[in-house]
Amino acid sequence: MAALTIETKIKLPSGYEIPQLGFGVWQTPASSAQSVVTTALTAGYRHIDSAAAYRNESPCASAIQSFTSASADTPRSSIFFTSKVPTTGMSYAGAKAQVAKTLSITGLPYIDLMLLHAPYGGSAARKGAWKALVEAVEEGKVRSIGVSNYGVHHLDELETHIAELEAERGGKGKGGVLSLGQWEIHPWCARKDIVEWCQKRGVAVEAYCPLVRGERWGEPVLKRLADKYGKSEAQVLVRWSLQKGYIPLPKSVTPERIRANAEVYDFELTPEEVDELETDEYAPVCWDPNTSPLNN
Repeated sequence: MAALTIETKIKLPSGYEIPQLGFGVWQTPASSAQSVVTTALTAGYRHIDSAAAYRNESPCASAIQSFTSASADTPRSSIFFTSKVPTTGMSYAGAKAQVAKTLSITGLPYIDLMLLHAPYGGSAARKGAWKALVEAVEEGKVRSIGVSNYGVHHLDELETHIAELEAERGGKGKGGVLSLGQWEIHPWCARKDIVEWCQKRGVAVEAYCPLVRGERWGEPVLKRLADKYGKSEAQVLVRWSLQKGYIPLPKSVTPERIRANAEVYDFELTPEEVDELETDEYAPVCWDPNTSPLNN
């Protein structure tokens, strides 16, 4: 495997590439989001993960536009921007309206990746929302599409919906391409069933909350590895996610930590250490829509 760098990208089923290291802005106030994202871009991040529910899409986009305008070597195409359809928009009309709104308030010519934020609303609503994203891709408004917080049962249902849309809309490819799924993933919530489902189909796996909100600082294996490599425990967790082949989304509003979370390319965990760090626990620290029933 080629050595990982901050420029490493993963090719999505859509054909587009996504920078493997992302920067998350959940709970980042709109008032500070532009400054925070600018700090991240200056530190080398080229992938910003926002959402309609975060209420900070516009300042994130302003940071991207200002940064690219100031640097001839950094075109808009080099920055990957993600947003998400909120649970309140889980319908055909709702998803279609959200794509239009995100484009309007950000001023971006296209959205690199649009996700359905959570699998709430019922089967018909999920199918309709997915169809709206498929149409957004066909219209050039969105480049790649995916889902967030879907359980395996939701993913299986999505495959059925894609097949149905192909039959309804004129054949192969007309049901859309699932490029990426986003979940809370870290050594204490590895979601092996979901990861296996995605890997069998070539779907990229994105890991939010890779630092576990700092709730696992001091765990013996984690601390030992941090001490061994002279790194912070946060840096070890980001490195673990990268070496698993995931797309981690560390977040912070502190400039020093933003920079430090990207300084993970001068050491490498051994395969045995990657395995040792992972546990069989199922201990998410965020919401967990993955377990919701299909009729919810």
